[in-house]
Amino acid sequence: MNRSWNRRALLRAAMVGATAAGLGRMWPAWAQSGTTGIAAPLPEETGGDIHLRIGHRMMRIDGRDRHAIGINGGAPAPILRLREGQSVRIRVDNELDEETSLHWHGLILPFQMDGVPGISFPGIAPRSGFTYEFPIVQAGTYWYHSHSGLQEQMGLYGPIVIDPAGPDPIASDRQHVVMLSDHSRLHPHEIFRRLKLEPGYFNRQRQTLSGLLAGRDQPPGDRLAWGGMRMDPTDISDVTGTTYDFLVNGHGPRDNWTALFRPGERVRLRLINASAMTIFNVRIPGLKLTVVQADGLNVRPVAVDELQISVAETYDVIVEPAEDRAYTIVGEAVDRSGMARATLAPRPGMVAEVPPLRRRPIADMTDMGMDMGSMDHGAHNMDMSMRNPANAPTVAMGPGVQTISPMPKDRTGEPGQGLDDAGHRVLVYRDLVAVERNPDVRAPTRSIDVHLTGNMERYMWSFDGKTLSEARDPLPIRAGERVRVNLINDTMMSHPIHLHGHFFELVTGHGDHAPRKHTVNVAPGGKVSFDVTGVEGDWAFHCHMLYHMHAGMMRVVQVRAGEEAA
Repeated sequence: MNRSWNRRALLRAAMVGATAAGLGRMWPAWAQSGTTGIAAPLPEETGGDIHLRIGHRMMRIDGRDRHAIGINGGAPAPILRLREGQSVRIRVDNELDEETSLHWHGLILPFQMDGVPGISFPGIAPRSGFTYEFPIVQAGTYWYHSHSGLQEQMGLYGPIVIDPAGPDPIASDRQHVVMLSDHSRLHPHEIFRRLKLEPGYFNRQRQTLSGLLAGRDQPPGDRLAWGGMRMDPTDISDVTGTTYDFLVNGHGPRDNWTALFRPGERVRLRLINASAMTIFNVRIPGLKLTVVQADGLNVRPVAVDELQISVAETYDVIVEPAEDRAYTIVGEAVDRSGMARATLAPRPGMVAEVPPLRRRPIADMTDMGMDMGSMDHGAHNMDMSMRNPANAPTVAMGPGVQTISPMPKDRTGEPGQGLDDAGHRVLVYRDLVAVERNPDVRAPTRSIDVHLTGNMERYMWSFDGKTLSEARDPLPIRAGERVRVNLINDTMMSHPIHLHGHFFELVTGHGDHAPRKHTVNVAPGGKVSFDVTGVEGDWAFHCHMLYHMHAGMMRVVQVRAGEEAA
């Protein structure tokens, strides 16, 4: 036995182990991996004729294969690279044994091509096909996904990048799609079943006595108030990192998906939140994010350190890394139960420090639509005032309505749950200003109040106390009519509300340069107003939290020409 060789081998092994341990300390245990990384972008489909085949696929996440539904042999689906002014013909073949569909999220098109079964078309039957044909009338960053059942949760989503017809006013040397999403080993119908049985099933961050003593949780008075309302202030997300892997372009934190750059370049990152249920807080430690586009439309550049991107929103940001080093792209789940992580680097295989997850946010009385000064009234009085039908006479009281916000407030100037004390600048909706004058600057002729309602205990979600199946009549608007819609959140959860086939102008004080969006997050206890001009057709209008929509938080907006639509 060669003892000298064994000593040298042991020393080498110890040195390798020490190096690996040093690297491991750079990020949390859940993010540890080798340093190879994946620098390949998603595949692209382009041109005027595109063929997409939907079928069962496998996703490889952090070295493990997961069942998924994807397109053209992969999941997520390929990038559709289009150009403003062209017309496209997209043939979709359904290889599944169930109905499917594709919705082109944020695209302005004839409603028959919008892709919502039962509303705009009949769906794509098993082992059959459908051809979408529509003109491309816009540029920017969008995405597409299934609108059938819960297929979107299984990987049936992909990015859309539309180049402008002329020179791009947003100058960049390089660009990357950064699509955030969530994926679970559990089948989505099983996730929904568990939520119906116990809405807090996936919440492993509930308040504890030790947390109270350590000052991490609410004081006793606040906890009693929440208990009186049968609410849990730690219920920030319905589905959490206990079952979700948080992904970047289909890759988990250990995969180290990498976006390449050369020092000194202007790099455009096209951020897409394609998740089913997760709001992400996005930052790149060491770099400013200059927001240049929201939901596909250009905005006046605004430099921030962090932004919250709700489900189904998109933001384009410019970063300018000057140093020859790696940076971490952080997509922290809003409830701090996990993180989507990628790397921005000059070369593949590089890594940067991954910051630890921050302290979880805890909902307060403002999140229930209560003025903070009313907290002294006690849990009983607050419960009664919030349940008093006189506070919101338009909402049908019943088992699906747990609370009514008596004092909802405009929260578009706030950075989002858990970011008030971030210690740096966080994007808020009021920062967004359109580059171009709004195409319709008429004052609205009427307003519509829409209450976002729910019962977390029973996991029931609705508009105005009625689910889609219970609401017999659609919301009527005349074609060309200018309407103000007031979204009033009577629940303790955030709701990203999406109106198909339209862009609307947020009422945030910017007049004829109001930011135009297709999806807006309504904070708990909050109120968001937007002005919209009706486009003829039948359009889906819903919360983009997939399980909220599946539970009934959806309506049809029916836009017709003539007086009879009023």
